[in-house]
Amino acid sequence: MGAILSIVSFFVFIIGSFIMFNVSLFSITDDIVRLFYKEKSTIKYKILKVTKKEKDKGFRKTVNDARVLLILMGKEEKFNFVWLVSIIFFVLGVIIALTWGNFFLVPVLAIGLALVPFWYIIYTSNFFRKQVNEELETALSTITTSYMRSENIILAVEENLEYLNAPIKDVFVYFLSQTKLITSNTKLAIRNLKPRIHNAVFKEWCDALIACQDNRNLKTTLIPIVSKLSDTRIVSAELDTILAEPIKEFITMMVILLANIPLIRVLNQSWFEILVNTPFGHGVLALISVTIFISIGAVIRLTRPVEYRG
Repeated sequence: MGAILSIVSFFVFIIGSFIMFNVSLFSITDDIVRLFYKEKSTIKYKILKVTKKEKDKGFRKTVNDARVLLILMGKEEKFNFVWLVSIIFFVLGVIIALTWGNFFLVPVLAIGLALVPFWYIIYTSNFFRKQVNEELETALSTITTSYMRSENIILAVEENLEYLNAPIKDVFVYFLSQTKLITSNTKLAIRNLKPRIHNAVFKEWCDALIACQDNRNLKTTLIPIVSKLSDTRIVSAELDTILAEPIKEFITMMVILLANIPLIRVLNQSWFEILVNTPFGHGVLALISVTIFISIGAVIRLTRPVEYRG
């Protein structure tokens, strides 16, 4: 109880200090984000970055993945808030480890808990991406069918607009507003539509649609492109079925692993004292925590939806 009160008192003190000195938490977060994204100035690093041989790894890769997904969901403005929560979790991890007197656990809990908000974004975005892929498959199928009949993409979109759902519907509403209010150049409108959805199949469909404006005989190429979304959905469903059991086993094993710690106290008090009061025991707890955090990151990475890449 005393440890909890100490943690609460610490956070109250920090928040009070920020209010007293009129310091914004988000301004500090902005500085940290800028520092995080500050790139090396060496020529070697710039060459590797341009040639894409320098790939992000570890913490930076997780953060960048979360940022990209927030952009895809149209919630990029929340990225700084996610950083703020991550910093709070980082400090919380340090305090918890120091409260337990386990110095080996300080970097593990600090970095592990700091990653939790970004992991949450990646995990929850998986459902959003699956929903977008399903809606995209429906939209492209119905619009392509209408276009094969009418050979008029604007008419095809208008006929099926009421059957579309967000966020795909918003994209095609944008397309119609472009063709009716801004430009009469259909190819330009399609080209402007292309970056609105970050999906390789959709971009390929737009390219084929642009080619169809010059040669309508090419419209038969649209159907095989749309079928790629169906194939991707089938593969994704099969993969979800295959991964369901291993993920369930992982959760079970993690619960058993954590439950063993208080169980040791019940079975043998001296073993528990060694685990929580000796450097060897502290190292074991730190190793267990590292294993759990690495495993969580791997599981979240494996549960990402399958997407076609051209």
